[in-house]
Amino acid sequence: PVNHVPNVQSKLSVFFTMIILFTYLFYCLNGFCDSLPRPVYDQQTIQQNKIILNDGAPEQLGAYNASPASLVREQLSGLTHSDAPSNNISIANNFGSKKFPQAIIIGVKKGGTRALLEFLRIHPDVRAVGAEPHFFDRFYDKGLEWYRNLMPRTLEGQITMEKTPSYFITKEAPRRVFSMSRHTKLIVVVRDPVTRAVSDYTQTLSKSPGLPSFQNLAFRNATTGLIDTSWSAVRIGIYAKHLENWLRFFPLSRFLFVSGERLVTDPAGEMGRVQDFLGLKRVVTDKHFYFNQTKGFPCLKKPEGSSRPRCLGKSKGRPHPQIPSEVLLRLRDFYRPFNLKFYQMTGHNFGWD
Repeated sequence: PVNHVPNVQSKLSVFFTMIILFTYLFYCLNGFCDSLPRPVYDQQTIQQNKIILNDGAPEQLGAYNASPASLVREQLSGLTHSDAPSNNISIANNFGSKKFPQAIIIGVKKGGTRALLEFLRIHPDVRAVGAEPHFFDRFYDKGLEWYRNLMPRTLEGQITMEKTPSYFITKEAPRRVFSMSRHTKLIVVVRDPVTRAVSDYTQTLSKSPGLPSFQNLAFRNATTGLIDTSWSAVRIGIYAKHLENWLRFFPLSRFLFVSGERLVTDPAGEMGRVQDFLGLKRVVTDKHFYFNQTKGFPCLKKPEGSSRPRCLGKSKGRPHPQIPSEVLLRLRDFYRPFNLKFYQMTGHNFGWD
């Protein structure tokens, strides 16, 4: 008699293989394949991976280069926003490495640093820490490794950034940043120091409603008109003095001075300068902005897949209290020589006088 067992086994093998294939196709057609682990890079980028996963020391920031990893960066760039699908976040976190920031927004408080950072985060080649780390002024004793671990992972060609406005006025900060890397690029957002002082006071007043009046805090002696430079709201605006401290460690070429006023009136123009300074392609342009009349600030247009545009929070654009004009005039007179010195030091007239 003919032995039919091998033939039956062969048919069963084909049958079960077909069932598995059909089941796989059914799941894929229903979108379940997206949750399966899969390679992110193609064969062209194997060498790139070796570079990306090398958790080395920070290097000098280079000019923007289109690289084989650019497709991956575009795919992952959307994951920096809070509305990213959670099943993809692990993919973003498993690639790239944590590096020290190649660029830091070091100041100034109430100058427009938050707006600048949010505008920069649109760029697919910028990865930034959301909260202010305060490493170089408050937490330096925790060490550089602690600091680096706060940073987001970056792919080759991306820039790591952070912003802490109090660095600009912290005496030890320039030396500490220099010890980390002498190649760090430094961005300072400045605005009219009188308006900045009023904005600073307004913020403090919102947290401490029992605060003395602006003029009581600004003057040591109201009769003589002597300004109290020990009050931080006044002291921060003496930009020339703080810059001198930084120039002991970094050449002027390492700095970009951004106008807080132009960041409001011409955000795209100012962002063009920032992207050039960072060696990035000009991705953030006027098509990203619209002016919000209610807040008096530019907002980012609605991103794809989002239900509403992105504006700065309620703490931005607060109405300022009424301050007597003679108080503001005295303060303007006080700042004038410091402003002129700052214009000379930076080679840029900000037009505050």
